[in-house]
Amino acid sequence: MSRATIQDWTEAFVPLKFGDKRAVRYRVFREGDKHFQEIQDADQHPIHTLELPDGMKLDQTSYEVLLRYVLLDVVAA
Repeated sequence: MSRATIQDWTEAFVPLKFGDKRAVRYRVFREGDKHFQEIQDADQHPIHTLELPDGMKLDQTSYEVLLRYVLLDVVAA
């Protein structure tokens, strides 16, 4: 299957609980008919790759919101 970039690597500071922030970078890509959001820390170590639901495809604001919730869930685990 071919992979296509939808949004190239984007750096973000994501607010976590109690004023903490985490520096991350993410990208969104398509593989076949599925879309994924790949998240790395600032040192480019993988944090999580998430398959995106159909309703969140191609909406950058949704990617930013989803990024925060994924990080809160991953950090809490």
